[in-house]
Formats: sequence, C-alpha cells, structure tokens
Amino acid sequence: MKIAILGYGVVGSGAYEVAQAAHNIEVKRVLYKRPIDELGDIVTTEYEDILKDEEIELVAECIGGLHPAYEYVSAALKSGKHVVTPNKNLVAAYWDELHDLAREHGAEFRYTASAGGGIPWLFNLQRQSRSDDILSISGIVNGTCNYILDTMHNEPVDFAEILAKAQELGYAEKDPTADIGGFDTQRKCVISANLAFGTSISEEDVPVFGIQNITAGDIKYFNEHGYTCKLLMNAGQTETGAYAYVEPTLVSRGALESSVPANNNLISLTGNHIGTLSFYGQGAGKYPTGTSVIQDVLDIENGWKFSDKSEKNDVSVDNRLEAHRYYIRENGSCKITGPLSVTEAHRLASESSDEHFFMAGIRE
Repeated sequence: MKIAILGYGVVGSGAYEVAQAAHNIEVKRVLYKRPIDELGDIVTTEYEDILKDEEIELVAECIGGLHPAYEYVSAALKSGKHVVTPNKNLVAAYWDELHDLAREHGAEFRYTASAGGGIPWLFNLQRQSRSDDILSISGIVNGTCNYILDTMHNEPVDFAEILAKAQELGYAEKDPTADIGGFDTQRKCVISANLAFGTSISEEDVPVFGIQNITAGDIKYFNEHGYTCKLLMNAGQTETGAYAYVEPTLVSRGALESSVPANNNLISLTGNHIGTLSFYGQGAGKYPTGTSVIQDVLDIENGWKFSDKSEKNDVSVDNRLEAHRYYIRENGSCKITGPLSVTEAHRLASESSDEHFFMAGIRE
C-alpha cells in the first residue's frame, strides 16, 4: 500500500521511520513546508500532489490542530482515500462529520493513536464494545500531568518548579494550558466515550477541572491521609443516562493508578461480561505514537475494519448521575465534603471568587 504522511514533526517523523520497517507499506509522499534532505524528492509542499495521486490509497495526518488538518482529512475521505490520524483535537471536534464522510465514500477512518498514544487502548476498547456492554471507562491519559503530580508526591517541589522542569524535559509545551488545564484529557475522554458507548458527545458535554492550582500543601495533606492525586478522565453509562467528566481524583495507595510513575498512562474499561481491563504504557512520544499510526495503516492494508457503531446510542450526558465526596480548598481553608454530584462540584468551582480554588474528587 502506498501512503502519504502529512507533517514531519515528532509524530510524523516517527511514523515515517516505523513505516520503513513495515511490510507492504511504501511512503510515496510527505507533505512538509520545506525540503527534507534525507527524504529527497518524496517531499512536497502541495497537498494537491497527494490528493490527485491515484496510487496513494491512504493519508496519515500528523500535522495536529484543527486547520488545515480538517480540510486535508475531509478532502482525502471525499476522494475515497483512507485516513489515519493521531489528532485528538480533530477527531473530538468533528466526530460525526468525519465518520459520515468515511462511510459515504467507502473509506476507513482510524485514530487509535489519538487517545493513549502507543497504548492499544482504543483498539481494544472498540473490539470489546462489539460483544459487550461497556459500563465505564477511566484513567490517566495525560503524561505531562502525571509527571507533575507523581513528582510532587515524591519530592518537596511546588507546582511552578516542576512544570518548568517538565517543559525543560520536553514533557510539557511552552504553553501548557491544554495539558494542565485538562483539555487534552477532555478530548481523549470524548473520543473514548463515543467509541465505548456508541454515542456522540462533544467537548462541551464534558466538564473539566485541571491541576494548575494544586499546591505542595495539598499534596502534603493527601500524603498524610493515604491518598494519591491523579488527573483522571471518567465516563460511564447508567440506566437513565451517561456521565463524563475530567478532574483531579484522590485514589487510595492500593489503587493501580496510584503507582503509575512519571509520564506514563493507565486506562481502564469495565464491561458487563469481561469485568475490568487496564492498559499501561507510554501515552505519547515519537515512536510510541508513530508506531500506533502505522499499526492502523497495516490494519487497513490487511482489510481489518475499525469503525464506530453505525447505530447511534442516543444518550445524553447528565453529570447529576455521578456523585462522590470532594476535597475542596477555597480562600485558604480546606475541607472534605459529603457526596456532591459532579454537576454541583464543577458549578462550585466555576462560581468561586477564589482564583486559587482547588478541588479533587475522592474515589471511594
């Protein structure tokens, strides 16, 4: 199969290198803004060179962001080319439209690297959802936040200091808002929930509270009371609806999530028949994500189908359905609440006049 890779940054270059060792895959074109000496004449700055090339059966979009990624992916699907992408922003924002385009034009649309990076999370989530009712999903899906929280639990450092170190190590972007604000986790929650439950929720349906206000004092309290703080995505189905949210969560020292170190991820599903399955590993990076991209390519080349459920589960998110205790720090004092619904807790956070307000759900 002849393919094109759009973008040659961290993930695009990783996908290219992995593709060189893959059987039956030839990278015919790489779209990039300037020549790349080691790639020679396969590099083009014109997307039309790829779109009009009938030999190219698949486009691997590794540019990131919404635009021009959306325009490129839409055009590829409309021309009948398969599309593979690790772009969580794109998949979460245009879930329905891109799946509809793929079905309409007989193309495969795959994105297993968009949540979990190199972890085969979405691949196995989709497989399990074919024969089981997925009851809930949860997990650590942002390595930057996990590195920060893990370090704060184990070293006497404050948030600003360890964030700067994460940026120095390349774990955090120059503008870390998407990571520490929880928005990266939110998009992965949207994608995972849609695939798990056969529904179509959007980012607006998933409330987010990030870790940017956590302090060494909070961590000291958690350590003293036997808790570990992790930023988790959570989603599930009940008899009356669904819930989906992102927030710092206090888990016991014996919980699997508690021992996840550095920038690793741990993601779990609970099925009606299978019980709980957990997946651990590197959730981002050049080779973990690049490998996952090429695994999608190979699956398509081998004729393995991967798609969302054709019949939508018409369920809406109602976070009043999920309630638990919270740790809340506001105006210099902290408390453990009684059970609050997720809706109520996130309302309190949004209405607080304290710019340093922090909260974390407590998983019993």
